[in-house]
Amino acid sequence: MGKYLVLWEVDQTKIPDDPEERGIAWGLFMGMIKEDMEKGLTRDWGEFVGQTNGYAINEGTASDVMLSLAQYTPYCTFKVHPVATEGQVVEMIKALYG
Repeated sequence: MGKYLVLWEVDQTKIPDDPEERGIAWGLFMGMIKEDMEKGLTRDWGEFVGQTNGYAINEGTASDVMLSLAQYTPYCTFKVHPVATEGQVVEMIKALYG
């Protein structure tokens, strides 16, 4: 199982102008995120203050992460970075010198 840093950004052209519609859309978005957190796929999530982008820490297989992120299309775009844990980095360093 891998760990992934997901940088997300909402497509500005998809955000409703009407504040009530915008609130409903954000509520649905947050509901989807809550479901991913309850499933254990999303371990941490945050929005950069005053912006329409943020980050998530996801854990699972690459397929799990891709499937989860697909549900946010076409409203969000993503940059996904696989992350090595401290233990994995220590293993790599040990392997360097035998």
